[in-house]
Amino acid sequence: MLELRDDLTVLTLAPAVGGSIVNWSVRASGQPLLRHSDEQAIATGLPGKLGCYPLAPWSNRIAEGGFDTPDGWLALTPNSPLDPLPIHGSAWQQVWQVVSQSADEVVLAVECDTPFAYRAEQRFRLGGGELSIELRVTHLADKAAWHGLGLHPYLPRRPATRLQANAGQVWMSDASKLPTGLAPLPADWDFRQLKALPERLVDNGFCQWDGQCRIEQPELGYALECRATGADYFLLFCPPGLGFFCIEPVSHPVNAHHLPGRPGLKLLEQGQSTQLDFTLKYLPL
Repeated sequence: MLELRDDLTVLTLAPAVGGSIVNWSVRASGQPLLRHSDEQAIATGLPGKLGCYPLAPWSNRIAEGGFDTPDGWLALTPNSPLDPLPIHGSAWQQVWQVVSQSADEVVLAVECDTPFAYRAEQRFRLGGGELSIELRVTHLADKAAWHGLGLHPYLPRRPATRLQANAGQVWMSDASKLPTGLAPLPADWDFRQLKALPERLVDNGFCQWDGQCRIEQPELGYALECRATGADYFLLFCPPGLGFFCIEPVSHPVNAHHLPGRPGLKLLEQGQSTQLDFTLKYLPL
């Protein structure tokens, strides 16, 4: 594992486990700022048990067994025992390499040939209690293909946890968690003003996002001010009764490969890149 420290926080990374963040915590108290990964979680070797992992070359689920490219149909197979559909691309299931490391920055990279050839890179910076993540993907295959990006952070959830995120609409979804259509925000899913998380399950994509959100944790003594670029959408996952939730900055909706106009996806030729940035600022309360 690798470690970055600034005056306020400490960040632990596991390049071999999908290029994941293991923990990000307050130096003085050890207070977790992402969901805490204990020894048992680390021992699973699963990015989904850790603090945050990258999503490339797409986010979330893709239906119909694949998608069209300019060169024809690209078949996909399910890649997680927990889901019947291909999910979250392939970068999260690879061993990443350390490209460079300094006192305040680590760069990780991976080259994949599934579902097509690409290179993904993550640049982590830490300073003044602010964590900055740059996720960049470069298309390496001869034939063009659609790309999307995302990050999948897990955050502590307590009874007083509050969220503010200025979205305009939400994608409703079916039993397979695929979007069925856009809808106005239900009252308990409207986070344009700071409010508590819903008691019912949320596992949906929100659009018309300005890239900013605030997470207040009064019981834990801090807030996070977050901003994303290259992400006009976020996914919110609130499983009832569990001590975490996820707000995931993503470049495209779920199953965008099969939505009209492929919203948020980028068709990349060989050598072309796309990028998503996410910054989380720790603020003691």
